[in-house]
Amino acid sequence: MKKNKLVDLTVFALLGVIMFVSKYLTEAFPNVHFIGMLTIVYTIVYRKKALIPIYVFVFLIGIFNGFNMWWIPYLYIWTVLWAITMLLSKNMSKKVAIPVYSVVCALHGLCYGILYAPAQALMFGLDFKGMLTWIAAGFYFDIIHCIGNFALGFLIIPLAEAIRKAHKTAEK
Repeated sequence: MKKNKLVDLTVFALLGVIMFVSKYLTEAFPNVHFIGMLTIVYTIVYRKKALIPIYVFVFLIGIFNGFNMWWIPYLYIWTVLWAITMLLSKNMSKKVAIPVYSVVCALHGLCYGILYAPAQALMFGLDFKGMLTWIAAGFYFDIIHCIGNFALGFLIIPLAEAIRKAHKTAEK
């Protein structure tokens, strides 16, 4: 294996572990965590390769908490945020990018229950009305998720810049 590929794999594994550990460090605050923000940061910096640390995180969650039914939506929920970020312009000015990424991160938090609901409906035999009831019951937590993601979204550009700077320093 080439040195660069080994370094990339090591970096991506570390970034996935950072996502995993950050989730547990913020568990005292329901639905406030760094996962959405880190998903966007990794996507800005690594583009398609950002899926590697995202799925390292997803599989670590499954390994440590059990590959149970609640875990299945994790297979796609973070990919939705990755895909939306991929669709955004790479050439936004910092002045535009900071609020745009914060809003995208916030909207993902607000829509978390909606994104989770189809899997829940299929696994638990909910009809459409039951699925809507499930979404409504958790909407309060989605609002908290939205607010937390919005606030953390302001760290996206500075963190992306720090990672890029670290790469440039490491290449010297």
